[in-house]
Amino acid sequence: MPRAQCIVHRGAKILMVKHREDNQEYWCLPGGAVEPGETPEHAALRELEEECGVQGKPIRQLSYHEYGDGESTVTFLIDIGTQNPRKGNDPELGRDQQILTEVAWLSLKEIPERDRAFLWAGGLLGMPQFFSEIEKWGDDKSYPE
Repeated sequence: MPRAQCIVHRGAKILMVKHREDNQEYWCLPGGAVEPGETPEHAALRELEEECGVQGKPIRQLSYHEYGDGESTVTFLIDIGTQNPRKGNDPELGRDQQILTEVAWLSLKEIPERDRAFLWAGGLLGMPQFFSEIEKWGDDKSYPE
């Protein structure tokens, strides 16, 4: 099933949502499944409103990836103006089944490396403010042993 997601930023901070499933937590971009008859852009905006309680304006598509199993993900750069995001919910899940635990503005250094890796595929390198930050990083290897 296709997936759509948003990159929303304020300066050098990215709007991220934390999920908890099977006793594991991870940060990801607001997003989710594209419903039948829905465009990926509309799905990204719907998911942003469901998960973060804000409405967005699409700026441009940042990336599109197809995976070998027929799955795909499209990422959009979205502007929310001065709205303040808050933790929403997933309407497809029951009240006691919710996996969204937190919404936060995070800098790249605050995002775990595993979760940060998915941002590159989402098109983060296509945004000048983040590309210039990455250019300053050192040459040290940080892959876990």
